[in-house]
Amino acid sequence: MNYFAHSPKDGVEAQTYAAHIRGVCHLADRFGREAGKYSKSDGEALRRLVEKAAEYHDIGKLDEKNQAVLSGKVKAKSLPVNHVDAGAAHWLTQSSLSPLAASAIQAHHIGFPDYSEEYNKGDRMFRDLAIAADIDKKLSSYEAVQSSTIGHLYADKAEIKPQGDPSMFMRMLLSCLADADHTNTAQHYGQYPADEQIVGLRAEERLAQLDACIETLRVDSASTTRNELRNQMYRECRDTSMTSWISSCDSPVGSGKTTAVMAHLLRQAQQRGLRRVFVVLPFTNIIRQSVETYRKMLVLPGENPEEVVAELHHRADFESEDARHLTALWRAPIIVTTAVAFFETISSNSTATLRRLHELPGSAIFVDESHAALPAHLLPIAWRWIRLLSNEWSCYWVLASGSLSRFWTVRDIVGDEIDTGVAEIVSDKTRCKLSSYEINRLSYRHDMTPKNTAQLAKWISSFPGPRLVIMNTVQSAAVLAEHLANHVGRKQVEHISTALTPDDRDAALERVKSRLKDKTDTDWTLVATSCVEAGMDISFRTGFHELSSLSSLLQAAGRVNREGEFADAEMWTFQIVEDGMLKLNPGLKQTGNVLKSYLDKGMQISPALTTKSLSDEIAMYGLGGKNRRLIESEKVQNFIRVERDFKVIDSDTKLAVVDEGLIARLQSGEINWKELQRVSVRISKYKLLELGMPKIIDDIYLWNLEYDRFLGYMAGVIKRKQYNGEAIIV
Repeated sequence: MNYFAHSPKDGVEAQTYAAHIRGVCHLADRFGREAGKYSKSDGEALRRLVEKAAEYHDIGKLDEKNQAVLSGKVKAKSLPVNHVDAGAAHWLTQSSLSPLAASAIQAHHIGFPDYSEEYNKGDRMFRDLAIAADIDKKLSSYEAVQSSTIGHLYADKAEIKPQGDPSMFMRMLLSCLADADHTNTAQHYGQYPADEQIVGLRAEERLAQLDACIETLRVDSASTTRNELRNQMYRECRDTSMTSWISSCDSPVGSGKTTAVMAHLLRQAQQRGLRRVFVVLPFTNIIRQSVETYRKMLVLPGENPEEVVAELHHRADFESEDARHLTALWRAPIIVTTAVAFFETISSNSTATLRRLHELPGSAIFVDESHAALPAHLLPIAWRWIRLLSNEWSCYWVLASGSLSRFWTVRDIVGDEIDTGVAEIVSDKTRCKLSSYEINRLSYRHDMTPKNTAQLAKWISSFPGPRLVIMNTVQSAAVLAEHLANHVGRKQVEHISTALTPDDRDAALERVKSRLKDKTDTDWTLVATSCVEAGMDISFRTGFHELSSLSSLLQAAGRVNREGEFADAEMWTFQIVEDGMLKLNPGLKQTGNVLKSYLDKGMQISPALTTKSLSDEIAMYGLGGKNRRLIESEKVQNFIRVERDFKVIDSDTKLAVVDEGLIARLQSGEINWKELQRVSVRISKYKLLELGMPKIIDDIYLWNLEYDRFLGYMAGVIKRKQYNGEAIIV
């Protein structure tokens, strides 16, 4: 008799139980060994527990009612009997084993439970109480079929007790199991390559090629003070000796940090035997620029650039089998992603997201513009993870920013674990030279008289251009851009925000760069959100920044007079008044008040204030209760609460596709995650539901209001607001 693990679908035959179990065991063993290699204490425990969980994870599918559905004889949307309970029951009957394999089996579709509640169930922990008694009666028959079908793949029954942090270990265990299960299933249905070839890091070769590229740039560049400092920065980052597993780099904007820190990471990977490099950025739109730089400089002859440097713009993770193939996995040797996608993967209890975590051990991780990576209340738990991953899973970290806040020295964040072992990559001498250059590059000014749309547009237009304006909300940026286009002409304004798809943001950025190169084209304005503050190689004559945080202001200032060509460049801070269309961002009120207090006191605005700014914000407003709950939940393995409370962006956003022609391709599985993320935007779920946007599959929606390449999806929002009489026409 044939037993099945997955039913026939879309012309693909049912997958046999034996094929699935053997396939999952093969992948799980590989994933466990690869991740375990970098564990400083629990590599063997991870490998053995992954093997046990994989072998019995689907044994409940052998129930005759489940087989009727899986064989295709009975049509049903889901299996009639919860198939994970039998696997959990199998391992819980093996008294010499820990319950960890049972808990991973129970969680491999729905994520971990609250462990406190499970332990209260006594000998029924990790069981489905509604069916446990019935499964206990049938378990021996399932085990007999399992034995006759695939035999016993792993005979080891010795006790397994992990030594490291239990929460991180359990995430690694579930990650290996879920990824093996999801990947094998996707391979069976033709949604994932059966013979995937993994590209190696080859750190020494890539560093040599990067050195050659930088040398070419040095020879071709003019001999200026800024270029001399960039070359010195690169050499120091590449050659510095480092024994710490966590380091920092606070070089100012425009100092070549993108390539200098990459050289440092490759050298560290070479010396420490690491397998992967992550570049974690705060904003989606700066990913493409970094990716293009790295692909140009790090891809070796004969390699596919997309397989070497992978880009992940937002967390495109999906639970259903129909959409699993769209999940972005961390398989490439160099991965450029966002802080949201990166840190929410660590915190996740969703198997579709967590499945990639096992690729993280043994990585060099560059958290660029780290001042903007996480809100203050998430820093305590993030610091705990950073330390755990460095101490127990061989992850080397570089925390870098042009306005670096040394949060690991702030007692309110780290408690008694203030870390004095975070080493500086760049010498004090070089940092002083870089800082001296920054002081003379521009002056900081402010006008705190609140302005409406018309007043703001008129004020900004009175300054020499080209001009950069940073607004605190997507709506305000679009409203100001539209107003300027209507009153001074479309050619006099550009617009960049996350209202645009990544493809359209890239196109807008290319126009901006082209215009900036034309020194005769000066009377125009770029209106943008904070997405252009960091990592953008653009330089304007005058800058304007809506009141928010000190770090944000410093980063925005890095896009003004970068090469020091103007002796009187200015960066202005301003405030708005809500006039029916301009919209304040309440989430920036506290940090804005701290900055306003500095401006009112006449304090010199400089990167040296950033750590003080963070401390002052905490002193004034506190961290709130979530930070304490997160730490407590993590310690007691309440994974559900950790995922719920750890939100980098405290809103529930979903993917919205702006091209109706993609619907059929999405539904048939013809589009991959790389293409999907280029043609979609993220919009709050409540807004999608309020506007009646139709769902395509899973949490992917269709944006069916107006969308254009100037204002993005805000074109439809603004038109709708104007139609409803919400706009104040002036």
